[in-house]
Amino acid sequence: MKKILIPTDFSRNAWDAIAYTADLFEGIACEIYLLNVYDYSDYATDNIMVPQLDDRLYDTLKSNSEKGLDQIMQRLSFRDPSEEHQYISISRQNNLVDALKDLVELKDIDLIVMGTKGDTDALNKTFGSNTVLVMEKVRSCPVLAIPPETVFLPIKEIVFPTSFKTHFKKRELSYLVDIAKILHAEISVIHILKEEELDDEQLNYKSLLKDCFEGVTYHFHTLENVHIHEATDLFVQIRHAGMIAFINKKHTLFSYLFSKPLVKELGMHAKVPVLALHDFRH
Repeated sequence: MKKILIPTDFSRNAWDAIAYTADLFEGIACEIYLLNVYDYSDYATDNIMVPQLDDRLYDTLKSNSEKGLDQIMQRLSFRDPSEEHQYISISRQNNLVDALKDLVELKDIDLIVMGTKGDTDALNKTFGSNTVLVMEKVRSCPVLAIPPETVFLPIKEIVFPTSFKTHFKKRELSYLVDIAKILHAEISVIHILKEEELDDEQLNYKSLLKDCFEGVTYHFHTLENVHIHEATDLFVQIRHAGMIAFINKKHTLFSYLFSKPLVKELGMHAKVPVLALHDFRH
């Protein structure tokens, strides 16, 4: 049984992430945890509040959180009545990153799924920047970012950009392989050629990658004279790929893909889901 954690701020994009997850894992036994966080300290003026106001605000935020989750659960009873999916709602007074870290460990979560742009109303957080923050800070669990208004369609190809300059381990890529098997999708590895040929170290890492992708269909593609994020975007568009996946190794590919101003592009302009895996050595 897969254990999936989806934070929600009750926005349309957060709901789209929930619906996408239900369709992506159709027919797969899953425990799906729906998390809403609230932090009443955000509403303190100069961090000073009288106790009575403090208690009333806490009760209001807690009540709003629980009511919002109840509404989602009711909506899901019609949207996804499948017996394979068990939904559990969790309301927490905490910041988003710490709450996710706690639940990943407590529930042994396999995957976090997030909408990439949420409500900007005063009671909610904006998911655009939070999605990237979670990708960076919650490093013990893969994170799948779902762009606004994304409807699940059969995915035949997952794009995996790499420089062949970093080490690969099977456990780092296990969830990508798992997703590819569930979807019956092939993995397209794209490399931007900056030299005449791969050196011995790159050839070794390419060989390691082949070992990691054992059991799934994969192909290697080489592109020239283009930046990695532009190459990834063009490849996805031309081939109608359904997902991008990468390993978030600090100070390497992640910094190229999602450094400013690309952080905003992830939150506002991404066209397909993005799966962030993690380098477990860091």
